[in-house]
Order: sequence, then structure tokens, then C-alpha cells
Amino acid sequence: MTVRRTMFGRPLRSVAFDVAVAGAVALFGLAGAVNQPGGWAATLVGVGMAVALLFRRSHPSAVTVVVAALAVVQVIAQWGPLAYDVAVLIALYSVMKYGERLRDGVLAGAVAAVGVLLAAAQTPGVINYWVTALWYALVTGAVWLVALNVRTRRLYVVSLEERASTLEREREAESRAAVAEERTRIARELHDVVAHSMAVMIVQADGARFMLDRDPEQARTAVKVVADTGRQALEEMRRLVGVLRDAGPTGAGGPVVAADPEHRRLALAELPDLLARFRDAGLLIRHTVDGEPPMLPPGLELTIYRVVQEALTNALKHAGVGAGVELALAYTAGAVVVRVVDDGQGRPLVSPPPSGGHGLLGMRERVAVYDGSLTAGARLAGGWQLEVRLPLPSEPATEVIAA
Repeated sequence: MTVRRTMFGRPLRSVAFDVAVAGAVALFGLAGAVNQPGGWAATLVGVGMAVALLFRRSHPSAVTVVVAALAVVQVIAQWGPLAYDVAVLIALYSVMKYGERLRDGVLAGAVAAVGVLLAAAQTPGVINYWVTALWYALVTGAVWLVALNVRTRRLYVVSLEERASTLEREREAESRAAVAEERTRIARELHDVVAHSMAVMIVQADGARFMLDRDPEQARTAVKVVADTGRQALEEMRRLVGVLRDAGPTGAGGPVVAADPEHRRLALAELPDLLARFRDAGLLIRHTVDGEPPMLPPGLELTIYRVVQEALTNALKHAGVGAGVELALAYTAGAVVVRVVDDGQGRPLVSPPPSGGHGLLGMRERVAVYDGSLTAGARLAGGWQLEVRLPLPSEPATEVIAA
């Protein structure tokens, strides 16, 4: 963590620099106290300019007025240009760079132009008046233009910082909205998972009641199915409610409509239909399966289905029609691995299809429910690759036994 030291509410480095600048101007005034025109009176004017420069960042317009007034005193006294008059250029630079309004800087430049003519008139020497005035004008004009350029760049940087801050707030708001939307969808899917489990438990409990006297062994098996299904449903509820805890109550406004295709439970058995739809949309999909698919909890099947759906949707949107996609499902002893790779060589879509979720954010939210991992990124050979690893439950799902 970086600690910024401050003094009087300003960065310590800025305060030290301003003190050094004011000290240099005061030194110019004190160095010529004996020999310069005006003597100690001129020195006091120079010291006054130096003190005013201490506030050039916080009150640039007021500092410019004070320095200009002291310069007018110097002109009226006809002391001519002195070494500490560099304070005039410093004040001009400060009001142009730090002034709240550009008008103050323009007005200061006009006053400085008049001062150039007066200073040239009071400069002793054999050089022509117009040459002296031109030299003073070039120096003053250069300082004014440099300050204008620095002011423009400073305001540009400030605008970029404000824009970046605004975009960051918008991204955070969009992320929160996306998470809330995805959690709402998970809450709706929770109904299907729990309803299915409860239906199985009821069927098996009724079967056990009728078979208790006729076939005790069959009744014990049915009761075991009830217990296993209940534990599985409880685990699903804990995982999903853990994700939804911060999102507030959802789905309390009314019953879920089972006919809505977004609400019905999707399983891996429907994966071929999903691939067929994307093939019809123009993707060249090659699907491989490694290992024997085990019995998976309904929620885990749904997560795999949604991950594949979102990955293929992203491939269609970004790689385009005609892109080659490799979908690989690998079933190992402890996890299910989903890998989707596209070559990025398709044709751009005229009208991109709607996303099945909220991109990687939605997939990460779903994968996190089952303590899985997701990696995604561009390939050196072109295209995009995504890999999801979902750990399998410790005990496989129990097959349903009809009563």
C-alpha cells in the first residue's frame, strides 16, 4: 500500500517545490538589496511576490493579482526589470495551468502583454526598444503557451480518470445485475431439482409402505432410495442457497410455470438436441466423450448443459458461422471435464443470437456452486478455448426404483 504524505492538505512534494520556488524568488530580491534600483524597498516588493507564490496552486488567480499589483508598483517607481520579476512569469504560468476558468489565464496574458511594453520601455541599454520588447514578448508568450498546453493535458487526464471511474462503476453495476440475474435463474432451477427429488421420495415411500409386508427387502431398498435422494436434495439446496443468500428471496411472488422451457430441468440426455440446433445455426461441431458417464445429480447435469450452451453461443457470436468447434466431455474418477475449442475462422453474424447466460460471468457463477474451476482465453493458433472442471460428488446418485 502506498502512503502519500501531505502537508496543509496538499502533497508534501508539491509543498516543498513551491517553497523552493518562492525561496529562489526571495533570494533574487535579497541578493540585489544594496545595488539594485529601489534598494530595500524593491527587495520588499520581491519578497512580497515570493510570499504570494506560496499559494500559486490553491489560489492562482489571487496570486496573479497580487504579483501584478506589486509589478505595477515597480513600474510606477521606475526601477526597471529586476531579477525577481521572474515571479511574474511563474504567476502567469500558474494561473494558466491551475486556474478554474480559462478566462483568468487569457486575461493574465493580456495584462502580461502590457507589462512587456512597459518593461521594454524601462530597460536601459543601447538595444533598440522594439528588439527588447520582442524578446520579452517571446519569453512571456512561450511561458503562456507552455502553460496552456500543460493545462490542456491536465484537463484531458482528469477527464480520462473521471471516465475510467464512471466506466468502473458501470461495470460493477452491470456485474452485480448479471450476478443477480444468474442467481435468480438458479433459484428457479432449484425448484425443479427439489421438486424432482421430492417426487421420487414420495413415490418410493408409497412403494415401501405397500411392499413392507409382501417384500421387506424391496421395501428396505426403497427406503434407502428415499434417504439417498433426500440427502442429495439437501446438498443441492445448501449449495444453491449459499449462492443466493446475498441476493435476497426470489421466486416468492408466485408459482413457477413448469411449461416455460427456461424453467424445466435440462439433462445431458438433451445435449444432442442442443448440438443439433447449433449445427443448424452454422457451427461445425465435433463431439467426443471420454470415459463412462456416471449417474450425476440433476443440478450438476444442468450446470454442464448450461456451460456447453453458453460456450457454443459464444463461439457462434464471436467465431461466426462456419467455425469449427471441438466439444470434449471427459469423465474421470473424480471430476467431469468440459472442453470447448473453436478455431475462430467462421463468418461474422449479421444478427448475433442472444446469450444463454451472461457470458463467462454466468458460467463462473454456476461452476462455483459445485466448487469447480473455469479457465478461458484466446489460443495462439487463433480462436478461443474454454475448460471447466467439476468435481463429482463423493457418492454416486442412486438409481430410482419403481414401486
